[in-house]
Amino acid sequence: MDKYQHKNKAVILGSNYYIGLNAMRALGKKGIEVIGVDHCREGAYALASKYCSKALILPHYKRNSQQFIRSLIGFAEKEKYKPVLIPCADPYVEIVDEFSDELKKHFLLPPIEKGLAAELLNKDTLHGLAQKHGVKVPETIWLNQDDILEKVEKEFGFPCLLKPANSHQFVETFREKMFIANNKDELYESIKKVKKEGFEAFVQRIIPGPDNHMHTFDCYIDSKGNVTHYTTCQKQRQYPINFGASVYTKQKYFPKLYEIGAKFLTDVGYRGFAEIEFKKDEKTGDFYLIEVNVRLTNFDVMLQKIGLNMPYIMYRDLVGSPLEPKAITEDTNIHFWYSYEDILAIRNYLKTGQLSKWEALTSLKNKKAYAIWSIDDPMPFVKFSQKLFRKVLKKVKK
Repeated sequence: MDKYQHKNKAVILGSNYYIGLNAMRALGKKGIEVIGVDHCREGAYALASKYCSKALILPHYKRNSQQFIRSLIGFAEKEKYKPVLIPCADPYVEIVDEFSDELKKHFLLPPIEKGLAAELLNKDTLHGLAQKHGVKVPETIWLNQDDILEKVEKEFGFPCLLKPANSHQFVETFREKMFIANNKDELYESIKKVKKEGFEAFVQRIIPGPDNHMHTFDCYIDSKGNVTHYTTCQKQRQYPINFGASVYTKQKYFPKLYEIGAKFLTDVGYRGFAEIEFKKDEKTGDFYLIEVNVRLTNFDVMLQKIGLNMPYIMYRDLVGSPLEPKAITEDTNIHFWYSYEDILAIRNYLKTGQLSKWEALTSLKNKKAYAIWSIDDPMPFVKFSQKLFRKVLKKVKK
């Protein structure tokens, strides 16, 4: 337990995924009273953590936003000291950003301009910001242009990606982060589906290179605008493969990513946690900005293991007692592992010839930080396993 006197509670928005779980563990181990928030208990396995002091079940953040905010503020009003508010999923980031003026009266939040988090989440405005500040982004054509099929074929060809401006809403509808189009016909059909649902979307060039050409710059920018803590990481496997979320990632330092990422985030005035995803073009060696996560990363547990406890770094900054700056600029060979989805990913990498059985087996020998499992706090893993078993059983019955 940390010797620092922790008077302010921490409120974690999102308890049905391991990002929120690992935030709870990171703060609870420091002796901080942690409040886990979700809209229902079912599936919210992080609430089973011994580091979750209290579960707060509130109205759904999307279906009843106003009531959700009122309930959240109602909790904070009863506290002697302002709680630190940590959104652990994009929808929570958006609603905190939308109601930031009201929330800042009752919670401790990074001092960023209202709307900036949403700008960085939205692919349209993000690309504009990146180009304005001299950061490379993949060539992009928006769906509101005329003769889009011909323009795509002329400017960068096939295969290409059809991606949404707002990823999490797209995933809720299609259960996919994007569509891959190998030819004009496939692109035409994908555009029809996207337009039917009313999504803003764009077609984008695929930056050439395997999945281990995906890199991240992970950092914390303090209330004064200084990049105080940072490192970089290299993805090894994703799920779904090639265009999904990280399931096996290693910490590896690339100085160039600090040069690009730190400058971009400070130039736009961002504060708090951030992760920029880049892809390295295997032909040119250039790094292209793919997206920005303005919340804790999927592999935050690995960052904790190498000495960057991002939730606690933020907590201490916001309560006015910042920690000493720290950067991990050597290679630690620590890997993040989300075993459930990585097993599914390995199967598909093997099918497509992107990975050999030997490579898959030897990779599992590396030092790992586990997404959910913890011998110190096993109940969330038990709850997650029960949830997974019910899901499998349901499929078998069908």
